[in-house]
Amino acid sequence: MKSFLNVQDLGDLRQALAEAQEIKQDRFKYVEMGKNKTALLVFFNNSLRTRLSTQKAALNLGMNVIVLDVNAGAWKLETEHGVIMDGDKSEHLLEAIPVMASYCDVIGIRSFAGLTDRDYDYSETVYNQFVKYSGKPVFAMETATVHPLQAFADLITIEENWKNSQQRPKVVLTWAPHPKSLPQAVPNSFAEWMNAADVDFVITHPEGYELDPRFVGNVRVEYNQTKAFEGADFIYAKNWSCPGVTCPDKYGHILQDYHTMMDWTVSARQMAVTNNGHFMHCLPVRRGMIVTDEVIEGPDSLVIPEAANREISATVVLKRILQSL
Repeated sequence: MKSFLNVQDLGDLRQALAEAQEIKQDRFKYVEMGKNKTALLVFFNNSLRTRLSTQKAALNLGMNVIVLDVNAGAWKLETEHGVIMDGDKSEHLLEAIPVMASYCDVIGIRSFAGLTDRDYDYSETVYNQFVKYSGKPVFAMETATVHPLQAFADLITIEENWKNSQQRPKVVLTWAPHPKSLPQAVPNSFAEWMNAADVDFVITHPEGYELDPRFVGNVRVEYNQTKAFEGADFIYAKNWSCPGVTCPDKYGHILQDYHTMMDWTVSARQMAVTNNGHFMHCLPVRRGMIVTDEVIEGPDSLVIPEAANREISATVVLKRILQSL
């Protein structure tokens, strides 16, 4: 595996899930695999779970780890091609990438959407420059449009908590209010991975927040949140700004004042119509906005096991990359 961006890059999902459980039983089973190999983790944006879990995964495999915070101590990097660099950016990504690559064997990239230019974001400009100019395997630690390590961990968590082998679980992705414009990377990947998994998948959100069809496919979109929640086994809450599918001029915008959308906050009222549903969120989460305290602190909340599984998903991905070297 030379690049990890989408679910298709992982290959057979059943095999990957079985591999995840194998690694969970013995995190250091393949510790010799990464000996004398170096993972460079490049962060253009903040991180807690992704940074810690990916570093831990690399260490599980015996790798050396270098972490680069681009906005804290490094030169500011220009990512646009053909510009006159007369501003505050001292180095171009086209020179920085091959230099970075000369110090490592594998590169992880975390670079969020700018939410101003949809074409630029959805072309995955930064990620693809690393793929093109590094000559090394590259994996996504959240990009402008996707967060596959999170979605893989989400799927592992659902598999571990679904005990009825006779039927598919009903999984609902629900929009929830937030005071800031957020990217669509997490919901995009969650939709993509749930489409590839054996689940009954539904998406619910207000009108105008339709996700890109390349990730949603033919999944049912229900604009009535309560109706979508009925009989659900897993509720995955996440905010995202306007993806610009039905209203291109509103890309990256919040379409309504969040104060008027608080009935979308996941509370006991919504969870009461589920099938004793589990609550999921990628974290960090704004309590009282995305979810109420009683739900996230309740016995059916999976946010902590879900976060812990980030180590497992990253270990599987890095293991497969090492096997391709």
